[in-house]
Amino acid sequence: MLEVLLTFLVTTVGVGGSVFVYANRKQKEESSKKEVEAENKAKKIVLDAEEKALHIKRKSEEDEIRVKKELAEKEKRAEIEKEKANLVKEEYEKKEKLIEGERESLNQRTKQLEEKINEQISKLDGIAGLTKEEAKKIILENTEKSLSQQIGKRIAEAEEKVKTDVDDKARELLVDAMQHGANDYVAEYTVSTVHLPSKDVKGRIIGKEGRNIRSFEEQTGVTLDLDESPEAVRISCFDSVRREIARVSLERLIKDGRVHPARIEEVVAKTREEIDKIMYKEGEKLSHKVGIYNLPPDLIQNLGKYKYRYSYGQNMIEHTLEETKIGTKIAHEIGADVTVTKLACLLHDIGKIFTDKEGSHIELAAEYLAKFDIPKKVIEAVEDHHKDHPRSVEGMIVQIADTISGGRPGARYEDYEVYAKRMTGLEEAALSFAGVDKAYAISAGREVRVMLKADEVDDASAVKLADDIATKIQKENTYPGTVKVTVIREMRAIGVAK
Repeated sequence: MLEVLLTFLVTTVGVGGSVFVYANRKQKEESSKKEVEAENKAKKIVLDAEEKALHIKRKSEEDEIRVKKELAEKEKRAEIEKEKANLVKEEYEKKEKLIEGERESLNQRTKQLEEKINEQISKLDGIAGLTKEEAKKIILENTEKSLSQQIGKRIAEAEEKVKTDVDDKARELLVDAMQHGANDYVAEYTVSTVHLPSKDVKGRIIGKEGRNIRSFEEQTGVTLDLDESPEAVRISCFDSVRREIARVSLERLIKDGRVHPARIEEVVAKTREEIDKIMYKEGEKLSHKVGIYNLPPDLIQNLGKYKYRYSYGQNMIEHTLEETKIGTKIAHEIGADVTVTKLACLLHDIGKIFTDKEGSHIELAAEYLAKFDIPKKVIEAVEDHHKDHPRSVEGMIVQIADTISGGRPGARYEDYEVYAKRMTGLEEAALSFAGVDKAYAISAGREVRVMLKADEVDDASAVKLADDIATKIQKENTYPGTVKVTVIREMRAIGVAK
């Protein structure tokens, strides 16, 4: 047993020694391996550093070479420029010397010429027995006289030529303007007549005890004439828009067959709304045709009323379009303000749509346009288109274009018998009052001038008389728009010295 134990101990100690020796050797190997790795890393770091240093050195050398090259090129260019400057300087010095030589030569020639002139003057003084100043005066007088005759002759010739050319040019300009503004239409005539399908329809239009016709006239503001023809109804009203609304409404009522106050009110309201839309579109179309945009809506709406407005048979949309084309062409040709002329031509008759206001269409137009942002020059041109002496060229052009459009053959028509009867009626209404000496209807019946007998009517009575005459005209006469009554009382005292 003891031997076994001893054997085990000896064996164990031997094995442990071997393990220790093996562990120690392994540790040494690992330490050696780490040293090698550290050494390799150190070598790599050194190599990297050397490589970077080499790269920096190479780049520095390249930059140095490039800078030297650039400096050399700049020096070369500077040398070339210097040579060019020297050449230019030499050329300039040569030219300066040439100029100086020519200047000296010119001075010598001038001196020689002056000497010759003085020599000639001295000879002339000796021959003529005149001093230098006297000879100079005579020469100037003769020259002035000769030139005056030539100038006068040329001025007379130029004036004669201008007169001939101006007349020819004016005719050419107006004909050209009319050619550009001419529209393919003839005079249109307003006939507000509604034809009836049968005689029985008149009874429905009148209604029981005249209720329907009274309601229709109240709603539309027109007068119906049922006695003109058994198969037609004539609509009377100086407001062309109201007359058109009445005509369309009456035709619709006849077609519908239901004619009573409620239906009349409904149809008239609907027709008025439709006519308003039509007028706005027509006003917009008119302004766009002549090249005017962005007008106020109210102004466009009133321009659209031209569709139903006629002046002596001439439709106002066609008249305005024609006049604006003519005026624009004239303004272009003579260098006037085209924009002012165009806008003034477009708006020149806007006052005619206000049939229920007092005053001429010129006054009404100026008052109406002043409400908008319309340039003052345009309003003045509108005011001037019926004046004898317009304030501006544009006003004169509007007047000329208006006359050409309205006065050309076939443009307008009026029943002269009716016109004369209306004018006579206005004068007779004024002459029917006591104290009236003379009466004249002027401005196409828009005004009546009344001359009083000063010894029969005093100033206070003259004021009342004007109102009485206006009231009688309003009750008994038929007229478009308004009639202004002007009463004049003049007192004259005459003395004779013997």
